[in-house]
Amino acid sequence: MTDSIDPFRLLPEDRDAATLVGRVFVPDERGPSVVVVRGDRLVDISDTVPTVADLAESSDPVAVAREAPERASWPLGDVLAATLAGAGTGAAPRLLAPIDLQVVKAAGVTFATSLVERVIEERAAGDAGRAEEVRRRVDAAIGGAVSSVRPGSAEAARLKEALRAEGLWSQYLEVGIGPDPEIFTKAPVLSAVGVGAEVGVLARSTWNNPEPEVVLVVTSTGRVVGATLGNDVNLRDFEGRSALLLAEAKDNNASCAIGPFVRLLDDGFGLDDVRSLDVDLTVTGEDGFVLRERSSMSRMSRGLEELIGHALGAHHQYPDGFVLFTGTLFAPTQDRDESGMGFTHHRGDRVEIATPALGTLVNTVTTAEDAPDWTFGIRALMANLVARGLLPVRAGA
Repeated sequence: MTDSIDPFRLLPEDRDAATLVGRVFVPDERGPSVVVVRGDRLVDISDTVPTVADLAESSDPVAVAREAPERASWPLGDVLAATLAGAGTGAAPRLLAPIDLQVVKAAGVTFATSLVERVIEERAAGDAGRAEEVRRRVDAAIGGAVSSVRPGSAEAARLKEALRAEGLWSQYLEVGIGPDPEIFTKAPVLSAVGVGAEVGVLARSTWNNPEPEVVLVVTSTGRVVGATLGNDVNLRDFEGRSALLLAEAKDNNASCAIGPFVRLLDDGFGLDDVRSLDVDLTVTGEDGFVLRERSSMSRMSRGLEELIGHALGAHHQYPDGFVLFTGTLFAPTQDRDESGMGFTHHRGDRVEIATPALGTLVNTVTTAEDAPDWTFGIRALMANLVARGLLPVRAGA
């Protein structure tokens, strides 16, 4: 379904002003190259920075992206079209997830709406059939209360005690309005898929959804150098049964999509612009079902710096940097198959996550079991870069 999209929709509306960094798989070299968009060309700068992590950790990523010499280049439109057409469509390079050695972290329950939905999952014990009834009760009890309180404040502490006295406290309320946010590892290094790829949900899951998010690219020192889009694919039935199933709900084959490009922060696009982004979600099913929703970063209950500070600090370091999914407003509730059963994915769904400043991330849903196996890990990347002369082996190493 993805090859029916105009390839240039993947790019920001102001692409000529944006500093865009990505990765492509180069069939002739059987490995990835770091690329930047320069006009109507996609330029390989891997001689200067063999990994995106190297670019991010440089003293001036924007200057490197704009000035690094060209190793190779391809027509931008051709690469975008080949990416949407899918793997195995010839010798044309295709886009990968635009990150590599960074750890993939995620913040959860950072919007009041998603907070309430997580409480509903918990109270419904992962049973979609009970969600509508539970939603009415939970909304009436806590919906308005949690939407205006600042996490970690004295007011939040008083609300916590009041809800606890009523028997309404929840582990999700703890991370939603308590002093410490939920920060977890979403996916292993190099496992994220990019634009045009299939995303996977477990075949045995019966209640699941996309989670469209803005993803920050953060250095080892905690500096935000760029932003992109992500789909934190989620199994509501698994996490709803037990929060201890979070890893099984979140980390499966092809369950993390990132892309299309990282937009570096520069004079024309800063962190304040990220804070004001509106993110659109469109799910189009082969059954004719269409879901459209919008999320606004301005509605986040926690600040971006606060989330980064909980991920990185004296308590935890990331030598190669990390990316941070910043949370989602979305937990779709629109009925799809039966009244009262809410939304769940069907195989073949096309998921589009878009915002004008970052472009469009589009993927097609399959099962994690049927998605292409993840086989290219850290050892394979290092061996490939060395073989291509992009990662020279130092004497004595």
